[in-house]
Amino acid sequence: MWDSIDQLIAEHGELQDKLADPAVHQNPGMARKLNRRYLELDRIVSTHKKVLALHEDLEATKELAKEDPGFADEIPALSEQVQDAEEALRALLIPKDPDDGRDVIMEIKGGEGGEESALFAADLLRMYLHYAEMRGWKTEVLDKTESDMGGYKNIQVAIKSSSADPAEGVWARLKYEGGVHRVQRVPSTESQGRIHTSTTGVLVLPEVDEPEEIEIGPNDLKVDVFRASGPGGQSVNTTDSAVRLTHLPTGIVVSMQNEKSQLQNKEAALRVLRARILAKQQEEQDAEASSIRKSQIRGMDRSERIRTYNFPENRIADHRTGFKAYNLEHVMSGALDAVIDSCVAHDEEAQLKAIGEA
Repeated sequence: MWDSIDQLIAEHGELQDKLADPAVHQNPGMARKLNRRYLELDRIVSTHKKVLALHEDLEATKELAKEDPGFADEIPALSEQVQDAEEALRALLIPKDPDDGRDVIMEIKGGEGGEESALFAADLLRMYLHYAEMRGWKTEVLDKTESDMGGYKNIQVAIKSSSADPAEGVWARLKYEGGVHRVQRVPSTESQGRIHTSTTGVLVLPEVDEPEEIEIGPNDLKVDVFRASGPGGQSVNTTDSAVRLTHLPTGIVVSMQNEKSQLQNKEAALRVLRARILAKQQEEQDAEASSIRKSQIRGMDRSERIRTYNFPENRIADHRTGFKAYNLEHVMSGALDAVIDSCVAHDEEAQLKAIGEA
């Protein structure tokens, strides 16, 4: 792992030169990609410099201690600082997900549990919106289908960060939210006071930076327009403003009806379509490389859960990492960092183990 540092330092210098060229910034997508990589490497370079400086301080202190025993008292603290800095550098050298700096499109949809599942989808949406607000991210509802009781059968939201730093990217944090979320509570529809178990699915896709990144040919799309509808199937629009796009090469279908304008719905559908095509391309690449990436939602069966929200016990449990806490009310208000941090740490430990075994 340490052997790669010289190469990364050289790449950092090359990126610095490229970003200083005004011509690069004429292509916003390319400039954004280069800047993300530069910021990622900049953290590695600065931490490496810190490690080298601490080693020099430690060696100098050891030399001084030979002549003045008083300096020997400083050696243990300096040795600990060197070890901490090296651990920090080791963590930064773990290969990062190239999509970490991307924004995301999140889809929340009801699963098993009928109306209760749709109501919990609305609760999850509020949780993610609060979390986004806490981190200074912007959110935009792209499309939604409401249930009769005010929940969501399906809702799609774009979440964006203003930072170019991959460590602050939306995908870097929210990619761990993809999967089936199980809720255990007494539904508002339950008259006997019995606890029910329902599931709600969350799909998280990295959003394409620039439309040109995903090539969609003029003959690759089938476009259908239809009249939007609301809860109970009632008409909410008197024009054919809803749009359904079918990407013929992949068979991916995206429908949008949130906006009154057909053009706006088509643009929103294209954003989601590009994200889904990107995800499909990455899955195919990972499969070819024998990657361990798994599908986020293989079904809505309760056995596919990644997390359980137990309201009677005020407990949240992540089944991938073993994380458990009894502050569910706090988490549902957007305090997700501890849960997500456990996923990040679990991911890093798995990668370090894989590197050690390689």
